[in-house]
Amino acid sequence: MPYYETVFIARQDLTEAQVKTLTEGFSKVITDMGGQIHKVEQWGLKTFAYKINKSRKGHYTLIESDAPAAALIELERLMRLNEDVVRSLTIKLDELSTGPSVMMRPQHDRDSQDDSRNDKEAA
Repeated sequence: MPYYETVFIARQDLTEAQVKTLTEGFSKVITDMGGQIHKVEQWGLKTFAYKINKSRKGHYTLIESDAPAAALIELERLMRLNEDVVRSLTIKLDELSTGPSVMMRPQHDRDSQDDSRNDKEAA
C-alpha cells in the first residue's frame, strides 16, 4: 500500500484532549479500513500567517500511514464534514520518514539545517 502524510489543523478553542480524541477518531478510520498508522505527531497550537475563518491560531497534527485509497477518501470526507477541522492536506510519500518531523526538531537544529542548505545553494 502507498504511504500518506496527512496534516490537519483543528480549531484554536479546542483543548489538547479534544484534539487527541479527534486524531484518534481519524486514525481509527484508517485502521478499520485496512490501513496502518506509522506516526502521529501533535505539533501544538501555532499562529497562522493570515486569518482563516476569523481565527489566528490552530492545533496542528500530523498522521503518517499506509492505507488503501478508500480509507483516505473516507478520511478526507470526514475531515471536510467535521466542523472542528479548519484545514487538511494529504500527500503521497515515496517512503516513510525516519525520526521526528522538521516541526518536532529543536529550533537550533532546524536553523543549522537551513544554513547548510543555503551553503550548498551558494556553491
